[in-house]
Amino acid sequence: MKIVIIEDEPLLAEELEHYISIVHKDYEISAVLPSVKEAVSFFQSNDNYQIVFSDIQLGDGLSFDIFRQININAPIIFCTAYNQYAIEAFKNNGIDYLLKPFGQESVKTALMRYEKLKTSLQLSSDDYQKMTRELEESHIVTTTNNAILVTQRDKIIPIKKEEIALFSIRNGIVRLVDFNKNDFVINYTLDELEMISGKAFYRIDRQHLVNRSAIRDVSQFLSRKLKLNLTIDYPEIITVRKEKIADFLEWLSMSY
Repeated sequence: MKIVIIEDEPLLAEELEHYISIVHKDYEISAVLPSVKEAVSFFQSNDNYQIVFSDIQLGDGLSFDIFRQININAPIIFCTAYNQYAIEAFKNNGIDYLLKPFGQESVKTALMRYEKLKTSLQLSSDDYQKMTRELEESHIVTTTNNAILVTQRDKIIPIKKEEIALFSIRNGIVRLVDFNKNDFVINYTLDELEMISGKAFYRIDRQHLVNRSAIRDVSQFLSRKLKLNLTIDYPEIITVRKEKIADFLEWLSMSY
């Protein structure tokens, strides 16, 4: 069976390929497509594939933009950190919805679902619709992840959200800093982390997502900004732009 992967993070694409090869050694990866543009180009001239694994948020748009332009008859397994897209995923040939970070067992379960679905082609329309509703109901839930998984050497470590002081981007790399001053490289974008971290975190700017508990107080900075004074030592000055100050202070006054 031939599989297409749509994923703009090379490491995640390699990880998914690895899981698929472990689950089914006879499955072949036909293409790894990192963008909406490249995916549209590929599907316009290729139809020799049986299943698609697709991230949702790509660098140049949502993968749903691909499926609005190209009629893809193969079932799609969506892989994303965003639970909010579940309904639209099932409206776009989705047969499963894997929330990142996922592992080998999740991929195995999704592929087993595909194998079962192949036999369902002989089901009546009512049976198929019932099965689709059951899939939706089993996946459309509120994300309850209480930890972020980080990799350190050969270990995968869960870091509880309340232990995280902030997320930042430094030299193009997303990092997690906890209250013990540990610093981890993580395989998430800051946009994804903003979605899953919860209301206790605030997106200060493009480089910083900060936990309320990490802010000791704020002070005036260059008359038009606020400076965050943190409870941990942090090498950079983090400031709030003038146009965000009102919203930030409202968030700061709330207790989560």
